[in-house]
Amino acid sequence: MSLFKRAANYNSNNRNQAEVRKGPSNHTAINETRIEELANHFKARLLRETDLEKLTKMPSSELRMTLDRIVGQYLADEQVVISRQERDKIISRIIDESVGYGPLEPLLEDEEITEIAVNGPYEIYYEKKGKLHKTDIQFRDEEALRHVIDRIVAPIGRRIDVSSPMVDARLPDGSRVNAVIPPISLKGSLLSIRKFRKDPITMKDLINFGSFTPEMGEFLKALVKAKLNIIISGGTGSGKTTLLNALANFIPENERIITIEDMAELRIPHGHVAGMEARPANVEGKGEVTIRQLVRNALRMRPDRIIVGEVRGAEAFDMLQAMNTGHEGSLTTVHANSTDDALRRLEGMVMMSSAELPASLIREYLVGAIDYIIQISRLPDGQRKMLTIAELQKKEDGSFKMVDIFRFEQTHVNDEGVVQGYHTASGVIPQCLKRLKAYGTPVDPAIFEPARQRSSV
Repeated sequence: MSLFKRAANYNSNNRNQAEVRKGPSNHTAINETRIEELANHFKARLLRETDLEKLTKMPSSELRMTLDRIVGQYLADEQVVISRQERDKIISRIIDESVGYGPLEPLLEDEEITEIAVNGPYEIYYEKKGKLHKTDIQFRDEEALRHVIDRIVAPIGRRIDVSSPMVDARLPDGSRVNAVIPPISLKGSLLSIRKFRKDPITMKDLINFGSFTPEMGEFLKALVKAKLNIIISGGTGSGKTTLLNALANFIPENERIITIEDMAELRIPHGHVAGMEARPANVEGKGEVTIRQLVRNALRMRPDRIIVGEVRGAEAFDMLQAMNTGHEGSLTTVHANSTDDALRRLEGMVMMSSAELPASLIREYLVGAIDYIIQISRLPDGQRKMLTIAELQKKEDGSFKMVDIFRFEQTHVNDEGVVQGYHTASGVIPQCLKRLKAYGTPVDPAIFEPARQRSSV
């Protein structure tokens, strides 16, 4: 529980006592400007005179009482008279800004909020249920925003300044953070936080959300258990990592999984997971560890499965090489807008690897490695949908065709702006049915029959 929530809980438990102490004569409106001035003044003194690290480790009741005592002493020293309510607000504000994340605390505590976007000190947005909303919350000024950014990056050994104005970081709970400061950002510092759910989203959750049907979920589970190589394709915020994590849950417990990510996000409840995380170069340009280096190293670690959070460059060649050389059942994601686009992007990435391969051989290499491409998207109304499960069907002459096994058919957009449609099978029978049966994960062929309104939304 964050310091903000701990303090809020304690304050709520003691509100009735505070009201009794104040009495009926103390009903004047709180002067917010005065509160802010006093909070800033006392916070500066607190930073000079107190060990904040000790404060952060205190239980909620002890933290609140300690700050109440300190603020009380400050008020007495400076002969300032305020109400109990004003004093409580000063304490809460000091907690937020000195040992928390300032005005972002309530947004971080709201479990329905998935992303937070700060465009300078006076513009803060959040995403809930796939849609962006602007808040009335603001930082006091640019300095207060920078203070929060510094507090985020310092514990993980990162720095952000004029010489290094962009940084990726994460909060203690795993939430991903990106920050950019002036002069690169034009109207104040920019801060983006992709929140980390306490409980990872499961396949059942995604089905309940309407992202795809139970039949599609059953099929995907069988593909993972049968060690078919799967690429998840989608745009920013479409849910690629969420789906990747959900699929990885179906990997049998007796297999060794190696995960490789830019920023660790995957949480796979599996008994044998070895995770690795890339590292950017330091300010001297040294110490970088790339995704490609980690993929190559993973091949020496006796992996049964290799999972790469997202392929963006030359590491695609090494990932495909692993898929082609006995490391079946590997999973990764790629940023692309369609299954065809995903193949083209992967081709381009392999060319970036400096592997001197002709285009025709690269395509053959791709087809030999990849069994399925799943396309997902965030629709204009905020819904996240699986648009396509496509199989790369190989022919004896080495050619192939990419065939939709399941797809989402959009029918219209209603008066409220909500996309309407349904998931359906295409009627094509997958080539992999014999393999699924051989691995003990057969599926009912009836699920591949086209059925209009199989899942309407």
